[in-house]
Amino acid sequence: RVLGGGLVPASAVLIGGDPGIGKSTLLLQAAAALAQRGAACLYVSGEEAIEQVRLRARRLGLADAPLGIASATSVRDITASLEATPGLALVVIDSIQTMWLDGVDSAPGTVTQVRACSFELIRLAKQRGFALMLVGHVTKDGAIAGPRVLEHMVDAVLYFEGDRGHQFRILRGVKNRFGATDEIGVFAMTGRGLEEVANPSALFLAERRGNIAGSAVFAGLEGTRPVLVEVQALLSPNPGGSPRRSVIGWDGGRLSMLLAVLDSRCGLRLGASDVYLNVAGGLRVTEPAADLAVAAALLSAAADRPTHPGAVYFGEVGLSGEVRQVAQAEVRLKEAAKLGFDTACLPRRLAPSGGGRAAP
Repeated sequence: RVLGGGLVPASAVLIGGDPGIGKSTLLLQAAAALAQRGAACLYVSGEEAIEQVRLRARRLGLADAPLGIASATSVRDITASLEATPGLALVVIDSIQTMWLDGVDSAPGTVTQVRACSFELIRLAKQRGFALMLVGHVTKDGAIAGPRVLEHMVDAVLYFEGDRGHQFRILRGVKNRFGATDEIGVFAMTGRGLEEVANPSALFLAERRGNIAGSAVFAGLEGTRPVLVEVQALLSPNPGGSPRRSVIGWDGGRLSMLLAVLDSRCGLRLGASDVYLNVAGGLRVTEPAADLAVAAALLSAAADRPTHPGAVYFGEVGLSGEVRQVAQAEVRLKEAAKLGFDTACLPRRLAPSGGGRAAP
């Protein structure tokens, strides 16, 4: 789904994510699944010994998969082995920051080494026709460590996201020469590895408590997949004159804009209150359609009255206070109806004739 239908032969894919988020587990499971279908796959680890990789494979129930594993950091040795192995379909390098090339006079993980090692491996993948997957470490800001040119060299860049305190993991594409970049894959981390979540909406709303002020359900869209998530808002008095704005899972600048609109257009004075906003479940929402759900959560928190327990919200809020149209409203409404929601607050022009509430 995230790659647009699968791995393209002779392509290079870079996957990044925080330490311990599950990158190695995801790729080991994917490589083992392809190997069980008859594809020749090789998993090369520069961070773990062969026995450690094998131990993890046993824990994940993959001990019988015909997957080749190796522990190496020398790109010369790796390329020599790959050239001597005919018919390879997939090669996983975990991670590119541990690789080194003897012709480059610098330490592993430096800009020069990462660029040179990546070039050699990608060149061989294009020449021999196998798909190459590179694991990349990330910086504290969440970007893949090393030179940005590495992202230009590969055909697809994926980010594996999630809060280690939550069981949910999200695989998101940010570049793909062979498909769209607006799809996500949702996984749950279990004792037997990562499992695909077929219905993310039910998972994100599983712990939702009804009749609580400051909560609203947003009918969002991630690629072609509708996802329902809970938006939570909390207001706390701050007489000191320097109110705090804390946001998790949404754009802080957009929250400031929405607060200004609510102040100037709706008369909701929150200048003396700390505002805390959270998208439950660890999902990061980027589309402007979440404006209406955030506004509903803020109004609910300010009035100390819960929103309708069977209602979902979506719509973009403009600076003049109008609610603008958003894409694929019918898909969002179908997902909400499937999960038992009977009311929708949405832009007026999108309101269905048979029901729903149109936002002014």
